[in-house]
Amino acid sequence: MKISVVTISFNQARYLKQALDSVLQQDHPDFEYIVVDPGSTDGSRDLILSYQDRIEHILFEPDDGPADGLNKGFSVANGEIFCFVNSDDYLLPGALSKAAQYFTTHPGVDVLSGNAWVIDDTGACINRFHSRRFSLWMCAYGAATLAQQSTFFRAGPFQKLGGFNTKNRVAWDGELWIDLALAGARFARTPDYLSAFRVYSGSITGSGRLREAYERYTGDMFQKVMGRSPAPRDRYLRIGAKALEYLTQPIIFKDRLRLGPTTPRTNERPGS
Repeated sequence: MKISVVTISFNQARYLKQALDSVLQQDHPDFEYIVVDPGSTDGSRDLILSYQDRIEHILFEPDDGPADGLNKGFSVANGEIFCFVNSDDYLLPGALSKAAQYFTTHPGVDVLSGNAWVIDDTGACINRFHSRRFSLWMCAYGAATLAQQSTFFRAGPFQKLGGFNTKNRVAWDGELWIDLALAGARFARTPDYLSAFRVYSGSITGSGRLREAYERYTGDMFQKVMGRSPAPRDRYLRIGAKALEYLTQPIIFKDRLRLGPTTPRTNERPGS
């Protein structure tokens, strides 16, 4: 089972080598790697070119944002399974083999999500993230988040959708999961940790920038899923959805109490 992995890179030379190595050192026998860089000026392109004999496609061309860059990358992909790894994140050893094995033994699954370690700018593990049980209703109320770096999906449903919404500059991955679910895709989870997700002041997640845009995004996704705008009563339903999330997945609640949202450190290391 061939897996296509796409990395979009833009001025992330500090972390890029670790991302590239994490993919190229995977033990799965059948995968291709596609790297997209719309115009880095920090030495990233030279680093990418130093791997050119091991990367199937290198795309050095302008794009209209991350979602468009990913669409360009996946447009040249030939795998049965797709995933994408940001240039400041990385895959854990064996991630591709575990994903391929799951899809092989579960042919009815279209989207598979694992868990992820949360790391800081130094690579220290500060938390862990468990992909939630996905449903459209829970997603509408903010209680069905998936670890993007640990999520794999079949090429067919993605291509039928036409890829990512290029107008989405906030959470193009989250909208993709919703669009796939609305199209009938079947979701599953694995308890395996498949990636490391970096949170730091320069990242969108770590910096807190685009907060207003994210609030608009959540409203738009609610409309897409529920077919209506949010009403005052929905704030209580959101609380109920979060409670249900914690009751049905107690490890998430325990981690929230023990580790906090994302920033407190743990003594664990990715891959342990």
